[in-house]
Amino acid sequence: MADNQGAQQAPQVKMNILTQFIRDLSFENILAQKGVQGEVQPDVQVQVNLDAKKRPADHQFEVTIKLQVESKAKDSDARLFLIELEYAGIFHIEGVPEDQMHPFLLIECPRMLFPFVRRIVSDVTRDGGFPPLNLENIDFVQLYRNELLRRQQAQGNNKADA
Repeated sequence: MADNQGAQQAPQVKMNILTQFIRDLSFENILAQKGVQGEVQPDVQVQVNLDAKKRPADHQFEVTIKLQVESKAKDSDARLFLIELEYAGIFHIEGVPEDQMHPFLLIECPRMLFPFVRRIVSDVTRDGGFPPLNLENIDFVQLYRNELLRRQQAQGNNKADA
């Protein structure tokens, strides 16, 4: 019975996406600018950065996925295209303990936004004359862990330099 009371007292997490939007989008079709002809096998590299910040309104946060997708020809270093995308969402979040808010913002919120980012990249590459690029799922938990580790190492290096 004590377990039931503890479960009832735990705050209920509420998350709503209030809005989402493209803050910045750039697509450079380098292949078309150079006038290259024929079939080219692409090698795609994806870089992802996340940003989250509190908004003035109560319980509102802005989360941004910054994506850079670069495609090069496999047989040379010639770039085919470059996509830079900043996609943001405004979230209303309640019931998340303060010590868990940072990982929640950088893991759960990007998971909600990612399908829309994937669709934009697919549409832009298709409309740019390439086969649609369907991004693989991003492991936001691992991305978060890697960033924490990078920060810890940077702090360790700063202390060693002092």
